[in-house]
Amino acid sequence: MARRRSNRTARNTGFSQRPFSEVRNPLAPVEMISADQVEVIHHASLKILRDVGIRVDSDVALDLLSGIGADIDRDTNRVRFDPALVEEMLTGIPSEFTIHARNPAKTVTVGGNSLTFATVSGPSFVSDLDRGRRAGTLNDMRDFVKLSSMLNIFHHEGGAGCEPLELPPESRHLDMMLAQTTLCDKGWQPCWLNSAERARDCIEMAKIALQTDDEGLRQNPGIIGGINTNSPLLLDDSQAEGLIEFARAGQPIHVTPFTLAGAMSPATIGGSLVQQNAEALAGIVLGQAACRGAPVFYGHFTSNVDMKTGSPAFGTPEYAQSVIVSGQMARRYGLPIRSSNTTASPCVDAQAAYESDMSINACIQGHINVMMHAGGWLEGGLTCSFEKLILDAELLQMQAALLDPIDLSDDALGLEAIAEVGPSGHFFGTAHTLARYETAFHSPILSDWRNYETWRDDGAKTATERANTVWKQLLRDYEKPAIDPAVEEELEAYVAKRKTEIRPDA
Repeated sequence: MARRRSNRTARNTGFSQRPFSEVRNPLAPVEMISADQVEVIHHASLKILRDVGIRVDSDVALDLLSGIGADIDRDTNRVRFDPALVEEMLTGIPSEFTIHARNPAKTVTVGGNSLTFATVSGPSFVSDLDRGRRAGTLNDMRDFVKLSSMLNIFHHEGGAGCEPLELPPESRHLDMMLAQTTLCDKGWQPCWLNSAERARDCIEMAKIALQTDDEGLRQNPGIIGGINTNSPLLLDDSQAEGLIEFARAGQPIHVTPFTLAGAMSPATIGGSLVQQNAEALAGIVLGQAACRGAPVFYGHFTSNVDMKTGSPAFGTPEYAQSVIVSGQMARRYGLPIRSSNTTASPCVDAQAAYESDMSINACIQGHINVMMHAGGWLEGGLTCSFEKLILDAELLQMQAALLDPIDLSDDALGLEAIAEVGPSGHFFGTAHTLARYETAFHSPILSDWRNYETWRDDGAKTATERANTVWKQLLRDYEKPAIDPAVEEELEAYVAKRKTEIRPDA
């Protein structure tokens, strides 16, 4: 997909956006450790898998792993892997794949130097300046999906924002996926991938949304899935079987250990990275045991805890280090990688901005391919914030502009304009400037570049207050993406049928 710097899409909000387009990272990936140290982590991880192993609480998964030659202790569900087996199973996995959106213009490639920004998934709470922090509702979730659709910098509807907690937990994933597939026309990731049954619901709804069958979806994936290991060294039945279902369906899925140094992994970044790597490799091997060549890829989520309180810390220097080194590990295996934009801040303030900026920059430096939670994450992932979504969109749009190629054509160099102006003149009125003044530079969503007096006389609004205005205007401007009424009816019918099957007495 061509990338452009101009032709931004204007909104009634008074700001302009970059057009929807893939982001490519032309920078060389940062290497925080040497190639020899990458091998140290790799071989230490293999030693853990051989000598300690990982517990897998799924008979389906244990049978698959036994079938490829892993050592299984059925009394403890402990699985140990010979290093040669792990090395062999890491071959033949796709290093790149395409996610086909309902709108073909929003199809993106994952892998190589691509960057995919996906919105937040999983929070139980939602917040905004008007109503404060509260339990997530169906209306909040649907509004967040609409905003995800409206903001061009987000390539992927990452998980429907907040959980609608007023809905029955056993079936609310259906309402979330219905919103993702009808209110937005981008690729999407299900928030609920914690059982084979829910994974199958996601696959079936993707087939309906894309009007394809099992083989068509396998050849042209339309969703990204993700599972977490239960650190330390545990893969529960629901996560394992969701992974198996996605791998068999040919849908890309990342295996992401949730390792917090000092709590669920050693109190060092080095030790935590070794454990993360071992758990990720075990999950990737399981995905390959389910379907050899399936697009199962590397997930990073190693951070640290506050050793004074035990609370998770995010957007820390240690988190950034682990992002960059994890990028090196993923490249060692020839796999795409996902990481996240994170902050532990409980509100949209300076802490939220600088911790997210630390996270985002580490993802850029580490050549992360899928940045999950890139928009809206607050309070360590407990809260989905509407104002934070706008702040994140600003941060990401700035990064995308930074990565744009610099135009060094004869026309762009402007030698004639320089000659025309000469010494001590100005360029405001030159033909060269007038031809470019609307599109020459990055145009912000949120920043206010006016002087103090003008800002003060216009209400002295902070960036958070301006973000509040922006998201509310975006919702007023929202227009539902085109969808065939027959497809929407089929999705609604599937949801209604599954709700009846899940809760027959409701």
